[in-house]
Amino acid sequence: MKIWHQSLTSIENVPAYRDAVIAHIQKVARPDVEVVLHGMSNETYPTEYPGHFITYSYLQNLHREQFIKSALIAESAGYDCMFIGTIPDVGLLEARTLVDIPVIGYGQASLHIASMLGDKIGIVNFLAPLADQLRYNAGQYGLSEKLGPIVQTKIGFYDILEGFNNPQPIIDSFIETAEEAIKQGADVIIPGEGPMNVFLATHGVTRVGDVPIVDSFAAGIKMCESLTDLKKNSGVTMTRKGYYNAKPPEEAVIKLREFYNNQSNIHAGLDYGLSVKAKQI
Repeated sequence: MKIWHQSLTSIENVPAYRDAVIAHIQKVARPDVEVVLHGMSNETYPTEYPGHFITYSYLQNLHREQFIKSALIAESAGYDCMFIGTIPDVGLLEARTLVDIPVIGYGQASLHIASMLGDKIGIVNFLAPLADQLRYNAGQYGLSEKLGPIVQTKIGFYDILEGFNNPQPIIDSFIETAEEAIKQGADVIIPGEGPMNVFLATHGVTRVGDVPIVDSFAAGIKMCESLTDLKKNSGVTMTRKGYYNAKPPEEAVIKLREFYNNQSNIHAGLDYGLSVKAKQI
């Protein structure tokens, strides 16, 4: 089985995180599974991590195209599954309409696994504006009633990278924030972003008191394995019923993707306007 992992980071440029992801895959994936890591284009980010650039709806939607393109490439290259390794599940629903291989989202997999481990899900993350999107996504997945507090830590992406060399301050900060989510009713915790999840898994942080911490990355990989097995062994595949699930005609997809991908210049297409003057009375 071959899985295309798509990160929201330029993962090749953050070796501490990349190496931790590789080690974690080797720990959680089955021996017959190959996971191939892919990062975002270096041309799209001013740094290795988008940070607040994905906390704006429009900017995140622009990045969505890379995930959709990756899904199309993965299927044509013979991959069995795609794993979108970021909690906002960028491009998840759209990619599923275009390819017939399973496409798994970090966020959706985490929420479903968490819903089987506890009654009220808490999320601890470091990108506060994503809270609105995460609640919206939970509603789309039918889990809005299970999602409880979303609490932000005081640490960020680069703090976590440094934490691989000095882990205790990061662990302490996470636990402090998780305890706040627990006070607000959470009885199962999802680490809000991939780097936080992999850091905690690397250092064996699996519970805060009686409350489990979901290994979201592992949940996504295991969901990839399960749905790929179901497709192969039982013929179970994605629904194609309804507006949000129907697969569009391939020729229309090719033509429109080519058109819109060529519209990056804001002045492109100005000659398409049709001038109409009011009738003189």
